[in-house]
Amino acid sequence: MSKITKEEALLYHSQGKPGKIEVTPTKPHSTQRDLSLAYSPGVAEPCLEIEKNPDNAYKYTAKGNLVAVISNGTAVLGLGDIGALSGKPVMEGKGLLFKIYAGIDVFDIEINEKDPEKFIQAVKAISPTFGGINLEDIKAPECFEIERRLKEELDIPVMHDDQHGTAIISSAGLINALEVAGKKIEDVKIVVNGAGASAISCTSLYVALGARKENILMLDSKGVITSDRPNLTEQKKMFATERRDVHTLAEAIKGADVFLGLSKGNVLTQDMVRSMAKCPIVFALANPVPEISYEDAKASRDDILISTGRSDYPNQINNVIGFPYIFRGALDVNASAINEEMKLAAVRAIADLAKKPVPDIVNEVYKVNNFTFGPEYFIPKPVDPRLITDVSIAVAKAAMDSGVARKKITDWNAYREHLKELMGYESEFIRQLFTMARSNPQKVVFAEGNHPNMIKAAVEAKAEGICNPVLLGNDERIAKIAKSLKLDLKGVEIVNLRHDKEMARRERYARILAEKRAREGATFDEACDKMFEPNYFGMMMVETGDADAFITGTYTKYSNTIKVAKEVIGIRPGFKAFGTMHIVNSKKGTYYIADTLINRHPRTETLIDIARLADHTVRFFNHTPVMAMLSYSNFGADTEGSPKTVHDAVDYLQKEYPDMLIDGEMQVNFALDNELRDRKFPFNKLKGKTVNTLVFPNLSSANSAYKLIQGMSDAELIGPIQMGLNKPVHFTDIESSVRDIVNITAVAAVDAIVAKKMGQQA
Repeated sequence: MSKITKEEALLYHSQGKPGKIEVTPTKPHSTQRDLSLAYSPGVAEPCLEIEKNPDNAYKYTAKGNLVAVISNGTAVLGLGDIGALSGKPVMEGKGLLFKIYAGIDVFDIEINEKDPEKFIQAVKAISPTFGGINLEDIKAPECFEIERRLKEELDIPVMHDDQHGTAIISSAGLINALEVAGKKIEDVKIVVNGAGASAISCTSLYVALGARKENILMLDSKGVITSDRPNLTEQKKMFATERRDVHTLAEAIKGADVFLGLSKGNVLTQDMVRSMAKCPIVFALANPVPEISYEDAKASRDDILISTGRSDYPNQINNVIGFPYIFRGALDVNASAINEEMKLAAVRAIADLAKKPVPDIVNEVYKVNNFTFGPEYFIPKPVDPRLITDVSIAVAKAAMDSGVARKKITDWNAYREHLKELMGYESEFIRQLFTMARSNPQKVVFAEGNHPNMIKAAVEAKAEGICNPVLLGNDERIAKIAKSLKLDLKGVEIVNLRHDKEMARRERYARILAEKRAREGATFDEACDKMFEPNYFGMMMVETGDADAFITGTYTKYSNTIKVAKEVIGIRPGFKAFGTMHIVNSKKGTYYIADTLINRHPRTETLIDIARLADHTVRFFNHTPVMAMLSYSNFGADTEGSPKTVHDAVDYLQKEYPDMLIDGEMQVNFALDNELRDRKFPFNKLKGKTVNTLVFPNLSSANSAYKLIQGMSDAELIGPIQMGLNKPVHFTDIESSVRDIVNITAVAAVDAIVAKKMGQQA
């Protein structure tokens, strides 16, 4: 990552609206009635309900999702005591992180008060506003007393993140680093360079995890903290050593297993690192300059395990991995505190997450092929979308088990889905698909079984319970790839269609295909050769009922796949063409786009089929299709080329299918703005309706449209979804992520379920 300049940082904070956060209304407010409900007289009713029962504040106000980030600016980042107002950009930044990672709203509050007692009273006075309080950038030792008092005297979660955030993340890192190094926490010798709030909290949590105090040496600016030193704070006394033979860092670190640095840059030398025990663990967390640079640490010895606070090196100890999700879990059970049990639960959840297969979104962000648990990856990345589910759930459970939860969660699966939906990691639409797929898991075949993304998708689909996956490919190669990716293939069937044991099935499929296409020049020998190709073999599995659905496209060109699909599966009776659709889930709603993949320059007859198939497909997803057929002209303004083709298709559809809600040709802005469309063209058949289905005049426009949406917005795209083949055969493409493939698998599974039900009803 390139160095951030002063000019860039100032411009980032000043351009547009100054600052980084704003308040956004969550209720309608456009009419007088809305305002009467929001304020006077309607607001009196919830006020009276809260007066009767204070817990109703969680029901009728934003309290339950509102955290205060509070500071007096006495220990801001690496800047020190710069004052409350000067620290405001940091507090706003903390608010931004709460929102983007956990959906938590924040008011940042800067209190211009250094006296601990007066600070405590100010926070207590404003505490009824909030569901939780995040103390930030308050210097030691005052921060210890401030947090202790507020935790004792308030009935909402209070946490000083500078202490506990680093402690929780570094503890998770330490657990895993020790596992990689083959060491036990109760045996290792630990050196802590620094004795501030973070260092004290980290060391305390290490002890709670099993580290022995007699194996810990802590240093401050005066050297090793010994029990005979006068005027020690209560916090330093906890970790003062009885030893008198060590005074400096160089002496303390000889033979040590673990170094934790929360001090200042460049105090740990390569010679010091070389003096440590085998497989030393170095957490150099001073910011912005660590106690030893990553390059120097790695150059000092080959067996080192190192973490820093920097995002441009492996194993970053970053508080954002913890605090948003700790508060999320605490808020969701209306916890009265964040206690030791909740912090330890967060530690274990974060540590466990690093051992699981990494989502493709993480690999994409960091531009790597795959993170796997080991020396270069023993702490999850901040962008890992599973943090909100795994950590929040662990914290919420611990709150309930330890008795500080005032609200109970009984359905943990539903809570997990809620968290995904909250952050946009899984929409209600996808959730419904997955729920239906899980209700009756189908046998789904994945064509390119040797492709890492297909293997990951099959494993994930099995874990999600949405299908019983079958991978086509070389079994030995698949096993090798799975092992390198640390994927468990239990429950995943592998079919090596080149094995001799598959000969009988190849011949059976070849005979069926040859008979089916006998009048098209097909021969048995030719069909036998084709059964060595995954697309032919896999589609024949579906055609014969040996499997329920088929996924392909990661390697194969669409033109080849389309040809095979027509030969093996065939187009649905009553149609001459088939197509594909992409679904766009956006803040404005769900839109269906066709045809995005198959028909390059459709004639009128093909557009008619595409529209009819789109109508059927949208209904398949339990929506009523309101269809606009698009072009660059409106309602006959241009009488040549694609506008006429579209115009003629609409004319035919309106006459032959009068119940179909469809009109055009029209430009896309008129399709999406029904008020504009109805005012300009009052004769249109969609009057008063909101369009949700867009049929494009050709492949170039449809394909470009969905890729433009994909590249320029945060809308969720699902597809391509096959429309018009006789059996559930669905396509991916070379750009499909693992999650894309899993989503299409859910669609294919539901497609198979519906097809079976329709067959039973026929």
